[in-house]
Amino acid sequence: MRYENIKPDNTTFLMILRAASSSSSAVVSSSKIGESFHCHILKLGFGFDLFLQTGLLDFYSKVGDLGSAKRLFAEMSERDVVASTELFDRMGSLKNTVTWNTMISGYVQQKEFGRAISTFQHMQAKNLKPTVETMVSLLSACAHLGALDMGNWIHAYIRRKNIKCDVYLGNALVDMYCKCGCLESALDVFQGLSSKNVFCWSSIIVGLGMHGYGKEAIDAFVEMTKDGIKPDRVTFIGLLSGCSHSGLVSEGRHYFSQMLGVYGVQPGIEHYGCMIDLLGRYGFLAEALELIRSMSMTPNAAVWGSLLRACQIHKDTKLSEQVTKHLLELDPFDGGNYVFLSNIYASVNRWNDVETCRKVMAERGVCKIPGCSSIEVGNVVHEFLAGDASHPHFIQITKFLDEVAKKLRRIGHKPDMDYVLHDINEEEKETSIRYHSEKMAVAFGLMSTPEGKSIRVVKNLRACGDCHSFMKLISKLFDRLIIVRDRNRFHHFRDGSCSCKDYW
Repeated sequence: MRYENIKPDNTTFLMILRAASSSSSAVVSSSKIGESFHCHILKLGFGFDLFLQTGLLDFYSKVGDLGSAKRLFAEMSERDVVASTELFDRMGSLKNTVTWNTMISGYVQQKEFGRAISTFQHMQAKNLKPTVETMVSLLSACAHLGALDMGNWIHAYIRRKNIKCDVYLGNALVDMYCKCGCLESALDVFQGLSSKNVFCWSSIIVGLGMHGYGKEAIDAFVEMTKDGIKPDRVTFIGLLSGCSHSGLVSEGRHYFSQMLGVYGVQPGIEHYGCMIDLLGRYGFLAEALELIRSMSMTPNAAVWGSLLRACQIHKDTKLSEQVTKHLLELDPFDGGNYVFLSNIYASVNRWNDVETCRKVMAERGVCKIPGCSSIEVGNVVHEFLAGDASHPHFIQITKFLDEVAKKLRRIGHKPDMDYVLHDINEEEKETSIRYHSEKMAVAFGLMSTPEGKSIRVVKNLRACGDCHSFMKLISKLFDRLIIVRDRNRFHHFRDGSCSCKDYW
C-alpha cells in the first residue's frame, strides 16, 4: 500500500491495530509496533480520532503496556464513556490499581462523577487499594454530587488505613465537606492540618462564604495573612462572595479596594462579578452599573448576569431590559437570560412581554435549562428533573407533595405565583410550581430517611422564591434541617428560617 503511494486512512489503522492486538506472535505482541503505528497516526493528523484513540488504548492494554495506556488515556481530547468502559471491562487480568485509578480520575475529569464512584465501589469489591490521587479524585466527585455519605466513608477509610492527611488530601476533604453542606466537619479537618497552604485557606474561606458566614470568612482571612500566607485570586473570590451572601457591603467595598494596592492581586472579572452581586443584591443598582462602566476589561455575561439577578430581586424592569440587551449581544443563545427577563415581566403581570420572550426563544432555537436537583439516600444519588416523571417513586412523591400542600394551606401558606411564567389560571399555576425539582428531591428525602435526619439537596439553578418559602415551612412542619446548595450558595433551613436571611 505504501509502495503504491496510497495513504492509509483512520479505518486502515483501526483494522491494523485490531489485527495486531489479536495476534499471538511475539513480534506483534511487542508494544513497539503499537508505538510505530501511533507515530504514523499522529503524523497523518488522526491523533484526535476517538476510535483510533480507543483502538490504541485497547492495543496497549492487551499487550500489557499499561504505562502507554495510562498516558494515552490522560491525553485523550474526548473520552467516550461507553467505549472506555467496554474497553476497561475487556482488560481482564491486566487490570491493576493503576488502571482502576486512571479510569476513576478520567471519569472525574469528564464530570462523570457517578461513574467514578461506581468504579471505586467495584475496585473495593476486588480488594484493590486506591492511591492518594484516587482519594482526591473521589472526594472531588463527592463534592460535586453532594454525596456526603460516600465522602464520610472515604474519610473513614483514610483514617482506618492511616493514610497521611497532607495539605493535598486535607484540602480535598475540606472542599468536599464544604460543598456537601457539612461546614463543622470541614472546620474540624482544616484545624487538624499540621500545615496549611494558600489552597487550604482559600477552601475554608470559600466554604464559609458559601454558607453565609461572611464575618467568619473575614476572620479566617485576617488569620491567614497574620500567618504570612499571601492570598490569591481564589481567596478574594471567597472573601467577596462571603460579604455578598452576608450583607457586608462596607466590608466588601473595603477589601475590593485593597486587592491590588495592599495584597498585590489584580482584580479579575470574577471579583467584579462578586462586587456587582454584592451591590445589586442590597439595592445599590446605580453603583453596580457605574462599577461595570468603570471596568478596565470588557464585562462578560457573568457580570451582566449578576446585575440582572439584582434587577429581578428589586423588580427594576427598566434597568433589566437594558442589561438583557448587553447579555443577548454577548450570548443570544443563553436561555437563562430570557428566563430572568421573563420572570421580571411575570412578576409585574406583563404577560404580553413574557409571550414575546418565549417567541424570540423559539425563533432562535434557544432552550431553557431545566431545573435538576439531586439527593443522596443510602449511598445512591437520586436525580430529579423539572417535568420528568421517570423516577420510580414519582407517583408516591407527587402524592406526598399534594398532602403537604394541603397541610401548608391549612396554616395559611399561599404559593407565590410570581415565579410561574405561564399566563394560566391559578389552579394550574399552583400545580406547576408544586413539582419543582428541589421540592421533589426534598419530598423523596423525607419519605426515605428516618425522622430527625438532615436532608441535603444539590440544585443546578438558583432556588426560586416559592421553593425558598416552601423549604422554610417544611423544615418547621417536619422538624428537619434541610440544606440546599443552589447555583449561588448554601441555604440551611431550620425551624422555619433560612441561614441566608432571605437574601440570595
